[in-house]
Amino acid sequence: MSDRTFPPIERRCDVAVIGGSAAGLAAALQLAGQRRSVIVIDDGASRDAPAERLHGYLGREGVPPAEILATGREEARSYGVEVLTGHVERITRMPDGRFRAELASGHSIIARRALAAIGLVDELPDIGDLDQHWGRDVIHSPFGRGFEVRDGRIVQIVTHPGGLRTTELFRHLSAQLTVVLHGDVPVEEAEVDVLRASGVAVVPGFVTGLTTNDVGRIEAVRLANHDDIDADTVVVTPRFHVRAEPFAPLGLQPASHPTGLGRFLETDATGATAVPGLYAAGNATDTSQQLLQAAAHGSQVGAAISWSLAHDDSRATAQPPSNQADWDHRYSSDQIWSGNPNGTLVHEVTGLTPRRALDVGAGEGADALWLAEQGWKVTASDISPRALDHVSAVARHRGLPVECHRADANALDAFESAAFELVSAQYASIPRTPDGRGIHNLLNAVAPGGTLLVVSHDRAPSRTSLDSAHMPPFDPDAYLRVDDFATALAGSVGWDIEVHDKRLRPPGAASASHHVHDVVLRARRTTAGDPGRGLLGGDHLGAS
Repeated sequence: MSDRTFPPIERRCDVAVIGGSAAGLAAALQLAGQRRSVIVIDDGASRDAPAERLHGYLGREGVPPAEILATGREEARSYGVEVLTGHVERITRMPDGRFRAELASGHSIIARRALAAIGLVDELPDIGDLDQHWGRDVIHSPFGRGFEVRDGRIVQIVTHPGGLRTTELFRHLSAQLTVVLHGDVPVEEAEVDVLRASGVAVVPGFVTGLTTNDVGRIEAVRLANHDDIDADTVVVTPRFHVRAEPFAPLGLQPASHPTGLGRFLETDATGATAVPGLYAAGNATDTSQQLLQAAAHGSQVGAAISWSLAHDDSRATAQPPSNQADWDHRYSSDQIWSGNPNGTLVHEVTGLTPRRALDVGAGEGADALWLAEQGWKVTASDISPRALDHVSAVARHRGLPVECHRADANALDAFESAAFELVSAQYASIPRTPDGRGIHNLLNAVAPGGTLLVVSHDRAPSRTSLDSAHMPPFDPDAYLRVDDFATALAGSVGWDIEVHDKRLRPPGAASASHHVHDVVLRARRTTAGDPGRGLLGGDHLGAS
């Protein structure tokens, strides 16, 4: 039996992207810019991970690959893209045509489109400890670290006929190039003659291993006859395969690459595979792509998927927003939360004079109902009509005056302006946007003299204490955080921040066992006018 911390959860989105490197993240960014909900699932197995620095990426030359990917994730998350750490075990087609991606953690993602940005896996020749030096002093491409190894002692081990394809490029980088024709590899004699005539040493033989120095760097390549060839850098051309196993239930079959070195995914010009609704991007489709080209291809395919979804939506009689569908599904099952008001809300609101209150992200309504019991005139707001139907039914049953307002907190003018003496967002899942519209909407809803109360979980412990198999299928960094509100309000003459701290979470909520601290912001609006003016980097939403 699994010991996962969280029960299996099923998410809904427009597009599930499998693979979170350059192609997948670029596609996700493009899609999110078209207001599509995107969940990226990444297992961390990047082809570029062994490299110390990346080359040929315009504007980012020499940057470690991990830094580029971290920047890409932050950019995608700034548009509400969720990037989950996990492994997709299999993807199947549902009866309604959507895809179901099953994660090793037991969670699943339901999506209208799927994108395979799964990259390639290099298969190194079984020679010595090549894998221990891969990406450092064992390389395969002159377009990566070629300039760094110029003029050095380069030994190219050719294990198949295609291995000589890059030899002329390495010959141009260094006059100290030796080519070892490993074993009985068949090569064209005329091609070898040209190389020898140009000054390249070509040696037949069997490579048995590598010799390293005291600091672990390669210093020689050893042959079966015990001869050593001095080397600073070793070049090999690996075979490769595409990690397409999760897509096998859909009938996706990788094709043999024309070089004979491996298999790849065939697509049309838009990135569409032979499986309707399934796309592919990056070097899983074109083995020549480096990171820059993979990112460009992902952006191109993301745009094609956007066109595809828009085409379907324009012909659909009704298509609820994907975020709404996700939360409607969650609230269609048994009760999720404890039914008790959040303890931090109770602590912060007790003593305030009850007037009008807006509960953003009301969910099952425990907070809204408690506020109504205290004499507040409450508007419960949520993106999910199903959640609000539940709140409305309970309020009627208990005779409480709760008005329900279906709204996306990121919609333009989502809430009545300057109308509420209390605006409360308790653990609300509001996707981030680059212009901070969700922040503006909540600030704008607070009446002069009124209170903004934003509470979220302290996520730091879960990031360090849980592995990917035990994490919930949510990305907290894709949603607005308390600190985002604090940053927007800092230094504003129209607001006083009264509380901004982390504290032990009071008892009450069902998830308290997973999140033991709250991050709390309570601020009071001191002036009239547009409270968001000048707070979010411009005089109006979308200002550049």
